[in-house]
Amino acid sequence: MDIFVHISSSSDVMANEKKPVEQDFNEQTRVRREKLAALQAEGRDPFRITRFDWDTTSAQIKERFDELEGKPVRIAGRLMSKRGMGKVSFCDVQDRDGRIQLYARQDEMDADDYKRFKKYDIGDIVGVSGEVFRTQRGEMSVRAKEITLLSKSLLPLPEKFHGLQDRELRYRQRYVDLMVNPEVKRNFVIRSRFIRFVRTYLDNLGYMEVETPVLNTISGGAAARPFVTHHNTLDIDMYLRIATELPLKRLIVGGMDRVYEIGRIFRNEGMDPKHNPEFTSVELYQAYTDFHGMMDITEGILSGAAKEILGGYELDWQGQRLDLSPGWPRVTMVDAVKEYVGIDFGAITDDAEAVAAAKAKGVELADTAEKTWGNALYACFDQRVEEHLIQPTFITMYPVEVSPLTKRSPQDPRLTERFECFICRSEMGNAYSELNDPIDQRERFQKQAELRERGDDEAEMLDEDFLTAMEYGMPPTGGLGIGIDRCVMMLTNSDSIRDVILFPTMRPIDF
Repeated sequence: MDIFVHISSSSDVMANEKKPVEQDFNEQTRVRREKLAALQAEGRDPFRITRFDWDTTSAQIKERFDELEGKPVRIAGRLMSKRGMGKVSFCDVQDRDGRIQLYARQDEMDADDYKRFKKYDIGDIVGVSGEVFRTQRGEMSVRAKEITLLSKSLLPLPEKFHGLQDRELRYRQRYVDLMVNPEVKRNFVIRSRFIRFVRTYLDNLGYMEVETPVLNTISGGAAARPFVTHHNTLDIDMYLRIATELPLKRLIVGGMDRVYEIGRIFRNEGMDPKHNPEFTSVELYQAYTDFHGMMDITEGILSGAAKEILGGYELDWQGQRLDLSPGWPRVTMVDAVKEYVGIDFGAITDDAEAVAAAKAKGVELADTAEKTWGNALYACFDQRVEEHLIQPTFITMYPVEVSPLTKRSPQDPRLTERFECFICRSEMGNAYSELNDPIDQRERFQKQAELRERGDDEAEMLDEDFLTAMEYGMPPTGGLGIGIDRCVMMLTNSDSIRDVILFPTMRPIDF
């Protein structure tokens, strides 16, 4: 019933409004159930109908009107409005593509069928046989010959979106949101098209799509707190995956040179406009390339998707006009911090000096972080630089302390061949020249294990099987992860990740 309540800042006003609204709601549901009972008593139970073979959609009628005018069509959808009296009725029917007007006259239909149709309610699902025509007012419509009730709506829809303006309620009852706010569907059409574009792009580069486990005995591949569950038969705790990285890299070891997976990732972390506990990512790995190759793919996916889906490289997001034209700048983290924070970490060699320089700028390191040059550099970037990155930018060469799975830079072993792509202050992709030295990898895992022992529950676990795989020999490899949801936020100009996830995680109503 909450969807019929307009959320007010005053609890007293809301309480006064809610009572009559609930009474009206209860009366409407009672009447609808009585109508259903009457139909069932007549042997016309709509829920016993198993199919309706439609052949045309509302969009097809509008796009091909000249061709279809005067032709018979069969459409199916939900009644969204009814108007008219007596022997003539007008309705709007909403199908998968949009809405089309339905014109029904008593003298053009079976008289009993027309009488039953007059009793149908907003929200009922119908199948219509008729012909395409244009009304005297010029509106493209379907002149009904037969209208079949396919499903009875026992709950009334929100009237003129009343009560569905509250975003929390929209997210909780996405099915109603999609019914009464048809523009919402656009986000998910674009989401589907983007995922399809990513698949096609990678398939054309010779990648193979694979699937890896969602449940794992070790949580690895990212710095994140996992969800824990219990496997009853094996009597062991297991973790929902926080990344697909380690299984995919095992496949690289096995000789599958180009692999990717698009799938759900689970992280037991905070929720905000950019983060949902479960989200979708694409991770891909390619043997015999490095992080520069991954930059080319990242740019190709995001700029190419904008061009194909939106028709151009320019778009609006979070109040900014963005240009995704190819040729994005590539800036090292040291240079970015030098520009925006005023510290030249390239001229600093001592850990204590680096930490002191960061502190002098008001940058503090996390309590669990070692007081090192690399952690000081990253803290300066994280706290003072990201906010300036509006246009597409690759930030490269991350400190080894925050990149436990990344190959070190041959020029500076304190840094790694890693980049993150930022657009409008948001990280859009993360990529490495993958570490393939099993001895170095073990040492970094051990440092991560020490962090866990000191209370950092986002540090990685030591994965012995992954180390065994690496000891067999992994070729030089480039790896990339892109968050699907955040990319769709950008393409749809959405300010919350919940607007691009059909069923976002929500706190229970009676929590």
